[in-house]
Amino acid sequence: MPKVEGKKRIVVKVGTSTLTHATGKTNIARMAKLVSVLSDLKNEGHEIALVSSGAIAVGAAKLGLLSKPDTTADLQACAAVGQCELMFLYDKLFSEYSVTVSQLLVTADNLDNPLEKKHLLDTFNQILNYCALPIINENDSVYVAELLNGDNDCLSASIAKLINADMLIMLTDTDGLYDDNPRENADAKLISRVEKIDDNILCTAGCAGENGTGGFYTKLKAADIAVSAGIPTVIMNGEKPTSIYKVLAGENIGTYFEAAKK
Repeated sequence: MPKVEGKKRIVVKVGTSTLTHATGKTNIARMAKLVSVLSDLKNEGHEIALVSSGAIAVGAAKLGLLSKPDTTADLQACAAVGQCELMFLYDKLFSEYSVTVSQLLVTADNLDNPLEKKHLLDTFNQILNYCALPIINENDSVYVAELLNGDNDCLSASIAKLINADMLIMLTDTDGLYDDNPRENADAKLISRVEKIDDNILCTAGCAGENGTGGFYTKLKAADIAVSAGIPTVIMNGEKPTSIYKVLAGENIGTYFEAAKK
């Protein structure tokens, strides 16, 4: 894995399973560690954009629900409640490191409309020029495609492509891409590097984590969007956010997807 040198624009995507315990409630310790790592990377001079899932799980917990709801209306309501709580936590944690955060709720329509896309890019660039850290989620209360299918995977890749990021790092609940489903096959082996995402690679996709909505197939789709745009992508376990340092140092962490040559 190449070492990341110099000032870089990095998109980090964190999934619901990384931000929550098995109970569905927020994993505050892990969230705090992720915030400290991203704040430190900003201090190194990198520009960081965070695509964060978790609003539905956080909202369900705050509403006292014992499990994740299964109707679209309930999911949207949980997202509306949870987004407030999620941003409150991020704002509080990042403020401990004097990092100003911003919230951007995006839909696929925003990215498909040329004028809205331009305005969105202008907003991103200005936020980063202000040395603030944008936190992005899909607007799940009004748009349900990612809510039901993707857990922000493809959104993170689309954002990376939009802002011409230098790298996309996706944090999930497995160590990366395996040659078989590690939950079912103890002998499954981690694939440390993928030069090209083809049908054989897509066939290795596993199942979703307990609290997430996106299986590994959506992560591969996201990686394909990013690498096709010339953005190297890493899918890694988010259990230890400090491993992001190892990724940037060029160590073999997770699965590295080589960017297509521009």
